[in-house]
Amino acid sequence: MLEEIRIGVYVCHCGSNIADKVDCPAVAAYASQLPHVVVARDYQYMCSDPGQELIRQDIKELKLNRVVVASCSPRMHEPTFRKVCESAGLNGYLYEMANIREHCSWVTEDPQQATEKAKALVRAAVARVVHHEPLFERWAPVNPNILVVGGGIAGIEAALKVAAAGNKVWLVEKSPSIGGNMARLDKTFPTLDCSACILTPKMVSVAQDENITLLTYAEVEQVEGYVGNFRVTIRKKARSVDLNKCTGCGRCQEKCPVEVPSEFEAGLAMRKAIYTPFPQAVPNKPAIDREHCRHFTRTKGKCRVCFNVCQVGAIDYDQEDELVTYECGAIIVATGYGLFDPSVGPQWGYGRYDDVITAIQFERLVNASGPTKGKVVCKDGRVPERIAILHCIGSRDENYHPYCSRICCMASLKLAHLAREKTGAEVYNFYIDLRAFGKGYEEFYNRILEEGVNFIRGKGAEVTQKDGRLVVRGEDTLLGRYREVPVDLVILNTALEPQPDATKVAQIFGIQRSADGFFLESHPKLEPLKTATDGVFIAGCCQGPKDIPDSVAQGAGAAAEALSLATAGKVKISPVVASIDPDLCSGCRMCLPLCPYGAISFNEEKKVAEVNETLCKGCGTCAASCGSGALNVRHFTRNQILTQIEEVLAV
Repeated sequence: MLEEIRIGVYVCHCGSNIADKVDCPAVAAYASQLPHVVVARDYQYMCSDPGQELIRQDIKELKLNRVVVASCSPRMHEPTFRKVCESAGLNGYLYEMANIREHCSWVTEDPQQATEKAKALVRAAVARVVHHEPLFERWAPVNPNILVVGGGIAGIEAALKVAAAGNKVWLVEKSPSIGGNMARLDKTFPTLDCSACILTPKMVSVAQDENITLLTYAEVEQVEGYVGNFRVTIRKKARSVDLNKCTGCGRCQEKCPVEVPSEFEAGLAMRKAIYTPFPQAVPNKPAIDREHCRHFTRTKGKCRVCFNVCQVGAIDYDQEDELVTYECGAIIVATGYGLFDPSVGPQWGYGRYDDVITAIQFERLVNASGPTKGKVVCKDGRVPERIAILHCIGSRDENYHPYCSRICCMASLKLAHLAREKTGAEVYNFYIDLRAFGKGYEEFYNRILEEGVNFIRGKGAEVTQKDGRLVVRGEDTLLGRYREVPVDLVILNTALEPQPDATKVAQIFGIQRSADGFFLESHPKLEPLKTATDGVFIAGCCQGPKDIPDSVAQGAGAAAEALSLATAGKVKISPVVASIDPDLCSGCRMCLPLCPYGAISFNEEKKVAEVNETLCKGCGTCAASCGSGALNVRHFTRNQILTQIEEVLAV
């Protein structure tokens, strides 16, 4: 005998979020007339303790075996109500949620239309929940080791925090040294601390920590497995230098005959084909750039200068890339940011005029270890008397990046201070708005005002040359007039943007990206460090532009998230996975290359596809592609989805 379906429907007012547009009592009254509905109630806050208790009591007293809650988004409160059902003895997957806030009240102006739409959504949910089946979660052990990808300040902080808890960490950095963009800065705002002075001790701590395995000049190539049990393949690029033998004496770099523009110095100085990126690099040992080294290029092995001068025999031209595999329970992605290239906009004069530079180039000019040993000079060697700093180059601009890069205002104030300090020049800041949002930031802005820096409210629209001198043109919106300011040096504070390889990294780790190209968090407020892939967390500027304190905080937060998995010792595996009916499977194999998680294999003996439920994330890509109808996703079966669609469209 089939079980009698007994459904309880609960309509939430969500304060005024829903009730302002939707007549919640009317929706509850309508739901009470639907098939199989035993009870229908409306309540101010269903997610509150009294609201949850209301559901528990009804399940027990009215013997409900299905529950529908009409409230906000499933992402926010589906786990909440699922736990409520389970606490009352009802399987959590015999519950369905109707989103009448984001899908209804927030997007529908007319109250009558909103109420009718809410009724339709509830009707669809009630029809769907009839077809729900009990599902049961499984548990899997968790590997306590953790992988951190990216050796900037966020990745460094994450690695140190994990290591301090006693867990093993693999820190992977694609450059020859850790340090990231922070290593290129001279001072940090608002305290004007020496960037290297506060970063270098942390870099050294990473190298010395016995719980951290540092893998520089390396990249992650493949990630397999699932939360708690990842298998990661890493390519250690051929450095052509034996790190165990090398003493870091630098003699090879002194004698190398090849010079190329230095990435670390933002093209303002040259480096050798065998090089250490900067003096405080960790590890402080060189790597050979095979694209420019004469041994590997035009002389075809004839140049052996570095080999001949190395007294410890550390040069190894025969070294090959090495693939290594590690197993870990959680992954923290902290791959940082790239910088907007202002040469794409000819209006700024970058690349056309010698004395138009970027903010990062100015950082290197004022740095004591930079190409000019801290002296700010123009291309012809003159000390500039008038300097213009242009904010928001490439950001807050619909032609390039519409978002705010957050750090530009404060970084520009810092550059203005450094320019005044180093040269005594007149400094002009061209800005749209000044956003001094952080602790001590407004005070820093006031300090810069007192130092005599000039502020022109209006974006520097064009940089041109007149009578051999640079001229910044733009509208002064405070004065209401157009201005031309002659200067000797122009600094373009460029937008922070996603790394060039962000698409590839997102595919490897199963991370989604937002419209601006940065990695997408699970929830912008409640879960800013989690991603759509369980066990993979993000930290720092790969998630979006932010300053150093926020990057450090996110690095520590991501470490806490990863450690919470590791210390639990086991992880819950969702039962919402794909399943294949072998009687319907035609063996076409179309689903195999479409699975982003590699969860589907082909059984050659039975000639049917099979799902590894441990790897499957229930995304539904395979089910959508299956021409024979053999593939279904549990809890999102064709029957459930089609029933829901039919009812929501019923008039």
